Amino acid sequence: MQRNRSKRYRAAVGQVDRTKAYNLPDAVSALKKMPSTKFDQTVTVSCRLGVDPKQSDQMVRGTCPLPHGSGKQVRVLVFAEGQAAKAAKDVGAEFVGMKDMIQKCQEGFQDFDVAIATPRQWRKFENWERYLDRVD
Repeated sequence: MQRNRSKRYRAAVGQVDRTKAYNLPDAVSALKKMPSTKFDQTVTVSCRLGVDPKQSDQMVRGTCPLPHGSGKQVRVLVFAEGQAAKAAKDVGAEFVGMKDMIQKCQEGFQDFDVAIATPRQWRKFENWERYLDRVD
């Protein structure tokens, strides 16, 4: 069954030659000429590396940090006191504290994405399984 494509999609397909292999500068310039979308765009890059994936010493895995991040705002909770708390606040942690944050979390506060504790405070969190969501 034939799908009806939008004008924007048909304009983008008309600008690309699917039989041609583009080098990186040409591919980036072609992407920038494409019509913009109303959502966050994704680009898939395929590279031929010449490795044998069956060989364990030739496995290729990794991540690539984006220059402007992923676009998601991460809310960080830091359990710290004193100078460590001040340093966490300076680098942009949203929630910083020790006793007040422990009390708040025990009451059900979970409006954060990442929780960090200084090594001196780790033993205070030994039995926190019931307060934290299980991550699968």
